[in-house]
Amino acid sequence: MNDWKADLADLTLFEGGAPWKSFERLRREDPVHWTPEPQPNRGFWSITRHADIVRVERDVESFSSEVGAVALEELDEDQLVIRRSMLETDGARHMALRRLIQRDFSARQLAGYESFLRTLTRSTLEAALPQRRFDFVKEVSADFPIRVLVRLLGVPDDDADQLISWGNRMIGNTDPEYADVLADSKDSDAYRELPFRSPAALEVFNYGRALAADRRGGEGEDLVSKLVNRVPEDGTPLSERDFDNYFLLLVVAGNETTRHAISHTLKALIDYPDQLRRLQGNPELIPGAVDEFLRWASPVYQFRRTATREVELGGRRIGVGDKVVIWFASGNRDEDIFEEPNRFDVGRRGVDHLTFGKGGPHFCLGSALAKLELRVIFEELVARVSAVRAVGPSRYVRSNFIHGIKTLPIEVDLY
Repeated sequence: MNDWKADLADLTLFEGGAPWKSFERLRREDPVHWTPEPQPNRGFWSITRHADIVRVERDVESFSSEVGAVALEELDEDQLVIRRSMLETDGARHMALRRLIQRDFSARQLAGYESFLRTLTRSTLEAALPQRRFDFVKEVSADFPIRVLVRLLGVPDDDADQLISWGNRMIGNTDPEYADVLADSKDSDAYRELPFRSPAALEVFNYGRALAADRRGGEGEDLVSKLVNRVPEDGTPLSERDFDNYFLLLVVAGNETTRHAISHTLKALIDYPDQLRRLQGNPELIPGAVDEFLRWASPVYQFRRTATREVELGGRRIGVGDKVVIWFASGNRDEDIFEEPNRFDVGRRGVDHLTFGKGGPHFCLGSALAKLELRVIFEELVARVSAVRAVGPSRYVRSNFIHGIKTLPIEVDLY
């Protein structure tokens, strides 16, 4: 690679959005790339090709989510135990935790939600669109999924803004605009036992604990009631710590990823107005286009695994204990898998994207809900909007974990 390096640990590389050119060159020249990190971290392997990412996802014996963590931060044994969620759990316990609410997120179970989602979408759009000029993130893409999460958790609509704020403060723990304390600062050491090193996590814990206390022993159908009143199939009840981390995961995953997928899709329809016209003339394309929306958006850049044994991958020798980072965003633009991967094409079929993971036990639990939300919101939006224009620059979350759009100022023409 001569003197060129793609320092994927350098957050400035991500301040303007995804570094697609860097990913492209890594796939071509060094697809299993060693990225050094500042102390106390030791560095990590960046896996950027689709096929290699799938191999890591499926080989859970060699690449563990539990031995280390799924974030780049290197945790000591105490932190691993205290902060462990379903994401950082492998094997039978992972499946038992997953199955606690897996059925509630199945496509069949969610089919009954479509009428509710459509009503909610119309309410969101009818409040936003008459303004003609507005921030799409604030008025639409953040508003809609959080209202869904409020319903699933069984909490008041008035709590929606607080849930959004908590998600921003935790997921944006490397963005000065969002973080209470930047994760890479010495000040964050005071919160080292909290997820994302964020004091917002403690606020989420307290909020969830109050809900749990109120619903324990009841017969509610909301997700909180199910977490506190169901016993995992392995017979080991959730501890208070298990509940805290599970609830926090729902708050983050139930809002942030779908929100950013919606924002990236709308931005793509602005950048590719011919594709908006295709959907307007052929709205029946939208259900099939959802996978292209997800490929294009790649709302989560990466997850980390830890090598449990020496492995050869892409001509490189990965050692025991090495951090192995699978860059879903890069795999979603792999030229070996997708024809013209840098072209947004709502007619693309057989979209083998990695946005939800691929083939492993950690495949996204909320994938069916995310796809349903994306389909419904764009079916409703495309039917109402004749044109969409950007009226200012998009601003991105400063993060190499979440591929997020903070603001997307737009102007719309209505039918």
